[in-house]
Amino acid sequence: MYSVTVRDHMMIAHSFSSETFGPAQALHGATYVVDVTFYRRELDVDDLVVDIGAAATRLGAITAEFNLGNLDDVPEFAGRNTTTEFMARVVFDRMARAIGTGTLGPAAQGVERLGVRLAESHIAWAGYEADL
Repeated sequence: MYSVTVRDHMMIAHSFSSETFGPAQALHGATYVVDVTFYRRELDVDDLVVDIGAAATRLGAITAEFNLGNLDDVPEFAGRNTTTEFMARVVFDRMARAIGTGTLGPAAQGVERLGVRLAESHIAWAGYEADL
């Protein structure tokens, strides 16, 4: 499979609502390095997996939704723990939607699989990936 990865970052605040999280139940911050990888078996007619510029622009728009904000204040996340894993799926769903609506251009229509990884430090990260 061919792949292309684009990267951005976002700085967020959030808290968790379960004793499982210990001191992280209190409001705290995280800086995520966000990688989105696009996969396809064959390149398109221009020998692309996806238009890197369009993918990077869309990822920037997704991370801008949350950057410097408190995830506890996002209505669609009410009642959820906005863990790194959870946020990887949020980014995945938004990028998959962009592919489906044509926002990333015609090359993206051939993307077969999408992977998202959020690194919260140099030793810990989480992700979500699936076929489209």
